[in-house]
Amino acid sequence: MMSLSLSQICAEAEAMRDSLIAVRRDLHQHPELAFQEVRTAGIVAERLRALGYAVQTGIGRTGVVGLLKGTGATDRPLTLMLRFDMDALPIQEAVDVPFKSQYPGKMHACGHDAHTAIGLGVAELLARHRDQWGGVAKFVFQPAEEVVGGALAMIHDGVLADPAPDRVLAMHVWATEAVGTVGVTDGPTLAASATCRIAVRGRGAHGAAPHLSADPIVAAAHIITALQTIVARNVDPMAQGVVTVGCIHGGAAPNVIPDVVELQGTLRAFEESVMQLMRVRVQQIVAQVAAGLGVEAAVTFAEPSTPATVNDPALARLVRETAAALVGPQRVRSDYRIMATEDCAFFLQAVPGVYAFVGAGNRAKGMTEPHHSPRFQIDEDALPLSAALLTAAALRMLAA
Repeated sequence: MMSLSLSQICAEAEAMRDSLIAVRRDLHQHPELAFQEVRTAGIVAERLRALGYAVQTGIGRTGVVGLLKGTGATDRPLTLMLRFDMDALPIQEAVDVPFKSQYPGKMHACGHDAHTAIGLGVAELLARHRDQWGGVAKFVFQPAEEVVGGALAMIHDGVLADPAPDRVLAMHVWATEAVGTVGVTDGPTLAASATCRIAVRGRGAHGAAPHLSADPIVAAAHIITALQTIVARNVDPMAQGVVTVGCIHGGAAPNVIPDVVELQGTLRAFEESVMQLMRVRVQQIVAQVAAGLGVEAAVTFAEPSTPATVNDPALARLVRETAAALVGPQRVRSDYRIMATEDCAFFLQAVPGVYAFVGAGNRAKGMTEPHHSPRFQIDEDALPLSAALLTAAALRMLAA
């Protein structure tokens, strides 16, 4: 039976504060983009080996896997996969901090530097107390989450085998929620997404003679407007969906009507039925608006689309209970969902698990910028808190 108390876990995580911050700040200074996380992966692999983990590198190109068997007695040995993402974003940092990014145009603007540091902290705590648990802890440090490619790359390289995980535990620091809060929701907690490309083909002409053209720019404008009726008039008001056109490319001169305009957009929904409805309506609207305006249009969806990140209710309850004991029940949310997409969804689609949000914002310190902002910051108090939460939850998930 586990004798390690939550207060001891918290005390040991707090004692790691300086080392957690040091690792996070080093990674923040040296951000690496998707599938380029060579330095980061090297640091992770070296630290895991020093802790006694069996380490595999090059999984999903730049991913790292660390395996450790617990020595505690258990009637039901389980394999728990703990997943942490490592990649940065192509953003020029606009925050003047001592550990500012040293690489122009690259920044950890989503907190993956914190995730990697937290993951290494949890790995250390579980290794230190391996006599308190049985089964296998499988640490997965994933590349390329920001391009929604790293999880599938690691799955392709066999990360869900040898040994196959029975449960998954993942997390994200969240800068728009106050440090000291935790969100763990049953069922969908991040949205499914689909990316579409719409090519509108008309007939170019001089801007002064629009009657000789089939104007794809005007048609594209009508298509964009019509697409906004999908959520307002087709999706059940009790459900949730998003249709966003984020890119428009067409034309090269103010007095020339081009032949082609290209649109790119994203669809988001928590439920698969809503996603399928929106996909069908996008295709119908694009085709019919284009035909009515005398142009041609084709919709292409990037495949595979990303499923919703879905929490197992029983395991989510376990993590909420752990969080409540750690920060107090009044600071734990069971209804926190966002329309962002996470490729951790592919892991949770294959294996039951939990994806938790840990608050990392602090209004008093001016840390209120959203993720992917060049002014993004986190309160580093979230680091030891996250390490304690995940360690305590991991011990319960290995024992339950």
